[in-house]
Amino acid sequence: MKRLLPAPLLSLALFALWLLLNRTLDISHLLLALVLALAIPVFTAGLRPVPVRIRRPGLALGLLVSVLADSLRSNLALARLLLRPGSRRHPAGFVRVPLALRDPNGLAMLAMIVCITPGTAWAELSRDRTMLLLHVLQVDDARAIAALVKARYEQPLMEIFES
Repeated sequence: MKRLLPAPLLSLALFALWLLLNRTLDISHLLLALVLALAIPVFTAGLRPVPVRIRRPGLALGLLVSVLADSLRSNLALARLLLRPGSRRHPAGFVRVPLALRDPNGLAMLAMIVCITPGTAWAELSRDRTMLLLHVLQVDDARAIAALVKARYEQPLMEIFES
């Protein structure tokens, strides 16, 4: 059964998404959704990193709340900057963040967190996965930004995925 359905939640999501995007329950779309939901997870199994094991679900929920609050704060700051361009105090720049996080799922989550936060973008991850290059819209203190990323995001992700 695992060979036919290696990622049941992904299959279910693909099936539902196909039907939602096409806004129909026509038999042809139901069959195509089923074929896609069964085939895509099988063909992409080698692309998925190690299986996800969340060790601290309560901490994951806390991290989610923290990310949502940070994203809201960043959205407001970016809107202020766009509406009043003269209010910019610091130039954009790159920040190097040394990483201790090694779990591929944790790194993927860190990439998503960084990219959904307005004003920041994941620029590069070193080959050995020990250094993250982050582009930040306003850099006043690169060390403080790196410390913030490590404390607010990397440390909880390490506890969630590696502990």
